[in-house]
Amino acid sequence: MKNSTILKASAAPIALGLALSSAPAFAQDSEAGAQAQTGQTIVVTGSRIQNPNLENASPVAVVTSEELGLQQANTPEESLRQIPGLVPSVGSNVNNGNGGATYVNLRGLGENRNLVLLNGTRLVPQGLNGLTNIDVIPVALLERMDVLTGGAGAAYGADAISGVVNFVTKSDFEGVDLSLSNQITEEGDGHTFRADLLVGGNFADGRGNAVFAVGYTNRDAVFQGDRPYGVNNISSFSGNAGGSSTAVPSVITVPGTTSGTLQVQGDSLVPFYEPFNFNPYNVYQTPLKQYRLYGAARYEVSDAIEVFTEGMFVQSTTSTIIAPSGTFRNVLDTPLSNPFMGDGIRNQICGFDTDGDAPGTQRLFSQAECDAAATATDPNDPNYRTVGLDYGRRFVEFGPRLNDYRTRLFQVKAGARGPLTDTLDWEVFGAYGESENVSRQSGNGTLTRLQQAVLATDPNECLDTSNGCVPIDLFGPLGSLTPAVRDFLDVGNSGTEGAELSQVQAFIAGDLGFGISSEPISIALGGEYRDYYAFSRSDLLSQTPGEVLGNGAAAPDTEGSYDVKEVFGELIVPLARGTAFADELTLELGGRISDYSTTGTEYTWKVGGTWSPIPSFQVRGGYQSVTRAPNIEELFDVPTTGLDNFGTDPCSGSAPVNDANLRAICLAQGAPVNSIGNIQVDPAGQVNVTTGGNPDLDAENAKTWTLGAVFQPDFIRNFTMTVDYYNITLEDAITEPNIGDVFAACFDNNPSPNNPACTAIRRNPATGNLFGSVATTPGLPLNLTNQGRLFTDGIDLTMNWSTDLGFAGLDLGFAGNWTNRSEFKANQDDPQGLNRDCVGLYSINCSSIQPEFSFTQRTTLRFDDFDLSLRWRYIDGVQYEPIQLANDFAAAEAENRDDNGVLLPVADQGCPDYEGADPGGCVPNPEFRSISAEHYFDLTAVWRAADNFSFTAGIINLFNNKPKVVGSNIGSTAYNSGNVYPSTYDPLGRRFSVTARLTF
Repeated sequence: MKNSTILKASAAPIALGLALSSAPAFAQDSEAGAQAQTGQTIVVTGSRIQNPNLENASPVAVVTSEELGLQQANTPEESLRQIPGLVPSVGSNVNNGNGGATYVNLRGLGENRNLVLLNGTRLVPQGLNGLTNIDVIPVALLERMDVLTGGAGAAYGADAISGVVNFVTKSDFEGVDLSLSNQITEEGDGHTFRADLLVGGNFADGRGNAVFAVGYTNRDAVFQGDRPYGVNNISSFSGNAGGSSTAVPSVITVPGTTSGTLQVQGDSLVPFYEPFNFNPYNVYQTPLKQYRLYGAARYEVSDAIEVFTEGMFVQSTTSTIIAPSGTFRNVLDTPLSNPFMGDGIRNQICGFDTDGDAPGTQRLFSQAECDAAATATDPNDPNYRTVGLDYGRRFVEFGPRLNDYRTRLFQVKAGARGPLTDTLDWEVFGAYGESENVSRQSGNGTLTRLQQAVLATDPNECLDTSNGCVPIDLFGPLGSLTPAVRDFLDVGNSGTEGAELSQVQAFIAGDLGFGISSEPISIALGGEYRDYYAFSRSDLLSQTPGEVLGNGAAAPDTEGSYDVKEVFGELIVPLARGTAFADELTLELGGRISDYSTTGTEYTWKVGGTWSPIPSFQVRGGYQSVTRAPNIEELFDVPTTGLDNFGTDPCSGSAPVNDANLRAICLAQGAPVNSIGNIQVDPAGQVNVTTGGNPDLDAENAKTWTLGAVFQPDFIRNFTMTVDYYNITLEDAITEPNIGDVFAACFDNNPSPNNPACTAIRRNPATGNLFGSVATTPGLPLNLTNQGRLFTDGIDLTMNWSTDLGFAGLDLGFAGNWTNRSEFKANQDDPQGLNRDCVGLYSINCSSIQPEFSFTQRTTLRFDDFDLSLRWRYIDGVQYEPIQLANDFAAAEAENRDDNGVLLPVADQGCPDYEGADPGGCVPNPEFRSISAEHYFDLTAVWRAADNFSFTAGIINLFNNKPKVVGSNIGSTAYNSGNVYPSTYDPLGRRFSVTARLTF
């Protein structure tokens, strides 16, 4: 098999793990040890060396099929994100920001820096970003999931900086395996149904085997409005129920005046009073419908040749459901004769002061001009007048915005293998895969048609009647938008992204028949070729900046390709066996030379080894120099303006009025003169950002090393403990700066209207805000460069023990992680630059939560036909990222309590000793500044009712723990949603799951 090794088991036990088919979760290398002792073949992740007596110097966490069954996991992502030390990525709990796929993020270094394999073979990526959608992996087909961290570039090539996840399927299967699974929350929603059928058998007198599997999954949505902590959108900064300034009734600003932000109230414009609560429309669990097919076969043509093949096809449909669209602060030319504009509103618009510094009142129009314009319905009438109004009106009448993602993926692999000599084997294969993700959106509306409808001067007919135009009432209350308006505005839009991956590989592996010690030297030598192509194509609406209302960034057509030619080698040298102070001593070496069509020649190498001074104790370690070439998106993606999150703006409010330098900076960023004093922060906490690829990017360079030990004491039977320290430094990292860093580069470092870091920020030319139409407001530049630096280190600890209590068997398993640091520096060459460490912190600058400590512990009682298992999952407490904390956190919290220790109302709280990570971003409510340690418990029972029938029932989140509320805009939307962090802390509540399995 590609990138893996089939090892023939030996009678000698492998020193890592326990030989238990029901081994607890995440046991290090436990499955390899179990299979070696039972005489089966094994697939070792991280090496091609074929020698069963050699042990891997790199730690591998293993999640077995038994553990997946106990977890009642329906997708791999549900299980992987709970492994201590891994950081939740985009998954089923991510709604706004989910592109129809789920990913894995090892060590928090980014989804693009770990590699996903199926039986050791690269899977075709989802699209431009080169990431693999792990939703396509069939859980019921898995024998185990191997998670190797700490770098694996020498074995697998680029993208394996933080490691690999290898999904190993059941092989040489005989019989029929049918499983049906149902899961539902205590609230009666979120129903998930999964069915899988696996059929396999031997043929040709055992010289061949074929396996075929089919599967189906259907998962329902869970809406934020159906949980008490998600009903209202809560501002992290005010502590009050809030929401968006795109609301109902319309929110209106008159650009070029000092009107400020107003909202329609009857026939008047009054100060903004009712933000829109978008929470109830969004979801805590995205819906999914998936069909999957898998097949694999092998056949021994002769003693010298075995041919093999593998294929997979998956079609998934997942949906994101987002609050209704609207005109998100678009400036629309509006006739003063608009039939829905009342006299009171018209007179206010005509009479607004256009220069707050001028004495008296300077009107837009005189009263006579205003009155005449009110009846001038023909653009050719000399009295006809229009005014540009900045509208924020939510199209609640249209229903939510829906984006259906249909993913189709297939991959086929075929090859041959056999013995080259008595001790060396050869293998050659080719694989080809395609992935296509088609998105279809509805509920948005288009800017061009909206402008056409707003120009109407007759309530029943547009001035321009093309396309069946229907006039729109943006001044009315909820219900004023008719179905006819919806049908005119919402024409739908679509886009497709896809990828192709062709790969060929050939290698020889085995031992040389001689060595320094009693064990022979083992080698692997080979070559590999990969060709990538990816594209993104959209309809004209999606390609036009700002045209699709409520759609964030435009989606211009993009495509790119590159190829890589590689040679690689591994060498494992047993230096000693069975000697004094060296029961085992082994040296591991590996190297890879890669020739990329984009970045040229890159070198990756590793050195490692294991040493067992006594049979029950082993020391292991390794060092790797790894590179990662930029992917197609990083190189070729067309720059676009979209949305991100930020809770403050130094130019907002009255701050620049009396500060001449700040005023000059705001003006240099494109704010109009009359906006000074009226610039506002988006109540939804969003800000425009411009991102895109950079064809001049070079490869990243990482240094990773691990050092650990394995302990299997003779005096404690069936006990194994492993402890491993990991250290990963990534230089020349392909990164974009955090939003906080962009602000700091201007407003904290040399704040000046001449500072390029200041003038690179571009404001709304009508309002001075950092939000608004993406067609006119580039916002903050987030440019990709090779200037970043990433660093993380920590310790993994696992312990497994099994014993017989007499009345039952007892299995205990523990897997824990301590993350010491997880640092990011936007510019590695800037000695004054902030080296941000996000361990134990959350904020807009720290994407997904990475606790300092986390662990999973499982206790299983095994009876003859019944198992009872309790899993305990712990997540350490975290707090809001501070810039400065003059006193300790407890003291800062105490200042917000009265003499009796009662928490003061939010309005009475302050931040005298606590300033948030956002510049000036005070979070006055101390309840939002921290999330206490969380404990989750899952209880599972397995009943083996007959030899060929078993029944599993589980209660997930046994004590119905609720996620901690921290508000909706304290972090990135993709991870801080519905007032909580739903990928880290369970937002669904107690769930019940049952699985029936029939085998014969």
